[in-house]
Amino acid sequence: MDPMAELPCKPTSQSRTVLCQIMRLEDANLHGNVHGGVIMRLADEAGALACIRHAQRMVVTVVMDSMTFNHPIHLGDVVTLTSQVTCAGRTSMEARVDVEAENPLTGVRVHTNTAYLVYVALDDAGRPAAVPMLCGETDEEREEMARAEERQSLRRARAGRPAEPGTSHG
Repeated sequence: MDPMAELPCKPTSQSRTVLCQIMRLEDANLHGNVHGGVIMRLADEAGALACIRHAQRMVVTVVMDSMTFNHPIHLGDVVTLTSQVTCAGRTSMEARVDVEAENPLTGVRVHTNTAYLVYVALDDAGRPAAVPMLCGETDEEREEMARAEERQSLRRARAGRPAEPGTSHG
């Protein structure tokens, strides 16, 4: 069988992942805010897990788009990262990761940021491997998939590579 043969289409919901973690002393700076790098690491883990679920293969991170921190995350907050695959190419996938901080004493929740990351699936020898196509189940998911393909085209243009034909399906 051709290792790059087209795989069946999988719905975005099958990749959805939720990670929760309380922010501890070692995560915070001297102001009591969580270091941005801690959140970036957690976002990478959440995005990778969504892509692993989609591809059912190990993945490596290729790109993390810019991450703007719209609200500080404090020591003792519970951080919830929700991720899912938003675009699937031949061997690569984009994942959206939404980050929310909750003060567990008050119950107040704040969306702190959203990140988009790109991963490549690997075969057992560590070479790029084919991934299933992505199927949007709702209009919102199909719109997100279209925006993801636009982001991927921009990434390719910045890198001087030709656009890859979209393999996500609505």
